[in-house]
Amino acid sequence: MLSCKGSLTSTMMSAVRTLRVHGVRRCLATQTDGEVRIAKILKEKFPSASALRVVDISGGCGAMYEIHIESSEFKGKRTVQQHQLVNQALKEEIQGMHGLRIFTDVPKD
Repeated sequence: MLSCKGSLTSTMMSAVRTLRVHGVRRCLATQTDGEVRIAKILKEKFPSASALRVVDISGGCGAMYEIHIESSEFKGKRTVQQHQLVNQALKEEIQGMHGLRIFTDVPKD
């Protein structure tokens, strides 16, 4: 299995970045354009988010993402309501996706 340690050429790094199928994780040193775009939208929609992680789990093609977001804006809302807020924020982007995994949480005080 490839790891992120050591010296990698840009071609090798590009290949490593795309590995994320069937449990193989890719190096997260750089983000895909889709990950950056989605993270930007969520940061704007949830400015009080204390944690945010967006991962392209489709192998880099942008068809499926996993989102982990922790925000005080979710306080008092059921999980389904929290997910609805994320879905609403990403309404335009979701149209071009195959799937989306959402994990939400409220910061611990």
